[in-house]
Amino acid sequence: MTFRHYRDLDPTFADRSQWALPTVLRHHAAERGDAIWLDAPEEGATWTYAQMLAAGEAVGRSFLAAGARQGDRVVLVAANSSRFVRTWIGTAMAGLVEVPINTAYEHDFLAHQVGTVEARLAVIDDVFAERFVAIAGAAKDITKFWVIDTGSQDKAIAVLREHGWQAAAWDELEKPVEGVDLPVVRPQDLASVLFTSGTTGPSKGVAMPHAQMYFFADECVSLVRLTADDTWMALTPLFHGNAQFMAAYPTLVAGARFVVRSRFSASRWIDQIRESRVTVTNFIGVMMDFVWKQDRRENDADNPLRCVFAAPTASSIVGPMKERYGIEAFVEVFGLTETSAPIISPYGEDRPAGAAGLAAVDWFDVELVNPENDEPVAVGEVGELVIRPKVPFISSMGYFNMPDKTVEVWRNLWFHTGDALRRDEDGWFYFVDRFKDALRRRGENISSYEIETSVLAHPGVVETAVIAVPASTEAGEDEVMAYVILAEGADLTPEELWEHCDGRIPSFAVPRFLRFVDDLPKTPSQRVQKAKLRELGVTEDTHDRAAAR
Repeated sequence: MTFRHYRDLDPTFADRSQWALPTVLRHHAAERGDAIWLDAPEEGATWTYAQMLAAGEAVGRSFLAAGARQGDRVVLVAANSSRFVRTWIGTAMAGLVEVPINTAYEHDFLAHQVGTVEARLAVIDDVFAERFVAIAGAAKDITKFWVIDTGSQDKAIAVLREHGWQAAAWDELEKPVEGVDLPVVRPQDLASVLFTSGTTGPSKGVAMPHAQMYFFADECVSLVRLTADDTWMALTPLFHGNAQFMAAYPTLVAGARFVVRSRFSASRWIDQIRESRVTVTNFIGVMMDFVWKQDRRENDADNPLRCVFAAPTASSIVGPMKERYGIEAFVEVFGLTETSAPIISPYGEDRPAGAAGLAAVDWFDVELVNPENDEPVAVGEVGELVIRPKVPFISSMGYFNMPDKTVEVWRNLWFHTGDALRRDEDGWFYFVDRFKDALRRRGENISSYEIETSVLAHPGVVETAVIAVPASTEAGEDEVMAYVILAEGADLTPEELWEHCDGRIPSFAVPRFLRFVDDLPKTPSQRVQKAKLRELGVTEDTHDRAAAR
């Protein structure tokens, strides 16, 4: 059988010895030094490529002058800002390892990540100083903090000094330092450690070499057809890969402009697109649906946006979204921080509903296997996605300081994603579920993801999570239960939602149980903790369709 594949990726930098951030930035600073790279509208400031190179080199020298050595880890706990970006660039220029941490983390979550990477230096927003005091034992290897001012910088510096740390204002990082040479940074050198969300256990630090960070970014350049004439806006947190190496870094590779915003606002989204002349942007999770459900305006299509990178793409509203906002293309990949993106959708091509993309076979071996024995499954059957790279250092080097977890997931020389996918006869891949979140009812395998997509299509629903609960009959396998958060002002009854599901979802998969809630338990990285929902099971305020009938 002959599958279609994604073969459009032609690396921007053909020489793989150049796949490191310092090399890329220096190239563009020389070629287009006066062009704007970083645009921070909320700060009213921009940085050209030449200015960013100077800022990054200054920050890097300051880190080294403070005693850091190549390979040391720099913890970064901060909200989106230009200083976050300049810190990231500075760590790369100095050959240090950036460790961005979710700003929602504190106590055990924060202690685990800081301790795992044995952080040497830290850059934080002032509001997070007390969190480090509370985990002083885990942060014992940190020798110095630099504090970003959000209104209480002096107080934060004083608190850190009181507890024995060196601490200074962030702006000191950009002051000139004499007599400090920056190292040569190679593609195989460790660039970043980004932690997984930890939905199934302690979060794991994904060790990403410079070549992988570059390659993941260049995949996105290919994905959205990015050029130096484009502007890409990030609305998600920079401590996530979605903003950092799937938005910011691609613009650095292509010589484009990068706009950083502090947060996502569905109501302000189209205004921000216009204000910053944005041509490309990202959606993740329910962002696409939130924007779609905003009140229509007559001038919605009056904007420069041509491409949206949506992961996942809500296929039921792609067509209407394109027409409403005048968008040329919606694109998608399937990948992980550990693997880059082995599955990519061709630009501008209409995909089958629900399809994530085609295998990038020039760069990866991609298979679907039986998770019990690693044997390949037949075309059309659901299997676990396993991946291995064909080029050095375009995937993770493992989980930092977690060799047992590294060996466990890279068994048989393939990375095991834990994700259930299927592939059709043309080669399109479809995400079905996380294997641990899959359901089985009356002999049928059910995707919680696909049910969630259908429930979310109701205009009165803003968020949902579907789980399995035990069947009441012997050998009944699972019953389907949906937790539902309603839109503000929505007056939706269980009967109306069941009626909405009928015809959209196979009868055996329509949720028997519905529970309306105000919020869902989530990890600090905003992944729904379905294990907690399963522990709750069917509660007194749960609506049962069987009982209603």
